[in-house]
Amino acid sequence: MQFLHYEPSRTGVLEMPGGQQIYWEESGRSDGIPALYLHGGPGGGLGAGGYRRKFDPARFRLVGFDQRGCGRSLPLASDPAHDLATNTTDRLIADIEVLREHLGIDAWVVNGTSWGSTLAIAYARAHPRRVLGVVLVAVTTTSPTEVEWITETVGAIFPEEWDRFAAHAEQAGIGYRRGRGRLVEAYDQLLRHPDRTIRDAASRAWARWEDAHISLGRPKPHTNPRWSDDDFRLSFAALTSHYWAHDGFLEPPLLGSLALIGHLPAVFIHGRADVSGPLRTAWEVHRQWPASDLVVIEDEGHGGVAIVDAWADALSRIADRLGERH
Repeated sequence: MQFLHYEPSRTGVLEMPGGQQIYWEESGRSDGIPALYLHGGPGGGLGAGGYRRKFDPARFRLVGFDQRGCGRSLPLASDPAHDLATNTTDRLIADIEVLREHLGIDAWVVNGTSWGSTLAIAYARAHPRRVLGVVLVAVTTTSPTEVEWITETVGAIFPEEWDRFAAHAEQAGIGYRRGRGRLVEAYDQLLRHPDRTIRDAASRAWARWEDAHISLGRPKPHTNPRWSDDDFRLSFAALTSHYWAHDGFLEPPLLGSLALIGHLPAVFIHGRADVSGPLRTAWEVHRQWPASDLVVIEDEGHGGVAIVDAWADALSRIADRLGERH
């Protein structure tokens, strides 16, 4: 089911300590069921706002924000003025709480896609009383195993592209050699290099690898047009490598520590053909979350029309369960 795309009814910028500015927007019914959308990446941003199409504006009061360092939140991670040391999962969770209190919302339905699903679970674990329900798409927990898979192991499926990806780091003069150290840490180093030329080249190599491992089921060749924006590409690559090199800044890991939130109503949606993030993670989260439902889309990967439809249906079910009292 698809709903009309409503433009934001309100937007704003939160001034945070350290000079960070967090952009937020609100759409839908002002007295509707509060819902929060957490974008992917890290560093993907809200983009043109297509996420709003999944939420019924007659039922939800929808809030989205660009996570620090990307989108319309400034300074961008591509800017030397952005201190990546202040960009951690705990800091993002704190940003969410500042936003919730700023908007006067007691609790909300938390939605996350890809990296956003990691952040959604981490937020729910930290503030379970602020969560009415959870809907996750392309479920991740950013565990060391998942990071190794997406930056190393999945190269078994895309060997020519992975060789190109690893060779760039080997030839960059930072001492990386495959089999000696983590490739993601090498890219984290390159994408924080003081020389913008080195950062730019690393971001292009990272973007090409991103396109490769999400390419199954997509037209060939597939080059995402968003990479043509230098600020977006540099910020995305810097933030993604930063979070992945630190295994999402999650201690303890999410898997194995879900007992406090297992009672929350949740729907997890995942494509069986998702090579970037295999179904096993969604299955393990579902197993540890008694009140959850897992919807597997057989012929989809890391997104697709059927996944979007399942997302809208899941939101409708959550709304029905909550009723109109919110």
